[in-house]
Amino acid sequence: MTENSPIYDNRPWGSFTVLDDQPSFKVKRIEVLPGKRLSYQQHSKRSEHWFVVAGTAKVTLNGEELLVSAGSAVDIPVETAHRVENPSPDEMLIFIETQTGTYFGEDDIVRLEDDFGRT
Repeated sequence: MTENSPIYDNRPWGSFTVLDDQPSFKVKRIEVLPGKRLSYQQHSKRSEHWFVVAGTAKVTLNGEELLVSAGSAVDIPVETAHRVENPSPDEMLIFIETQTGTYFGEDDIVRLEDDFGRT
């Protein structure tokens, strides 16, 4: 793998590919399998912007749910409890996540709830 190669990771809910990783931002392509959801979590050092490119995202922000369809976006401020879910029984959810802040490591995740026992 060269320094410019994307970083791909399988997760129990789907996968992500890191498209760009810089000191002031990180960009990921995230795919969520039908009927799966990520952990309900928050970050202390980064905010996120999600742009849905395929499917519909069921997004929870501080306990409030909203549906975000392809072509729309949602912003998640620092320390906001958030979750994304794919409510479709048969269609993949794909969105582009842009992180901005001071740190982008996977260890800046506080899991509040998790379907896969990772809290």
